[in-house]
Amino acid sequence: MTDRCIALEDLDLTLLSLFAGWAWAEEVQRRLVGDGFTDVRFGDGVIFQHLVENDLTVSDLAQRMQVSQQAASKAIADLRQRGWVRQQVDPEDGRARRIALTARARSAIEAGQRIRADLVAEITATHGADDVRAARRVMTDVIARHGGEGVVRGRRVLPPR
Repeated sequence: MTDRCIALEDLDLTLLSLFAGWAWAEEVQRRLVGDGFTDVRFGDGVIFQHLVENDLTVSDLAQRMQVSQQAASKAIADLRQRGWVRQQVDPEDGRARRIALTARARSAIEAGQRIRADLVAEITATHGADDVRAARRVMTDVIARHGGEGVVRGRRVLPPR
């Protein structure tokens, strides 16, 4: 059996965009570790996005993430154990618990934003602002064309199923 090596330029655009996204996600993760966020995971961001603007109950979070309450509770328990979220009594309903990001989680989010801006600056320095604007237009069109604009704007991005 021989290895078949495919040149990157021979891949179709859908795979190239997927792999580029993965490469950038891995680089963000690597730099976050370098900034001291050694136990943040890519999947944590899927949950963080829902908590950035508002604290939520587990049931609200489960609904937004389109998972069972049990799955959301398990994820929250893991995040609590690692210090990324805290639970507090809902002031309007003493039976409910609201999930909130910790200061540490907010710092990791800010570091991720800075790192992503750095990556864009690096690619802009290499390829120029016009190419980066063109790439942004293409990616924006792909998202809008396939119904993802509202999901992105509403911070309800889910991993592919």
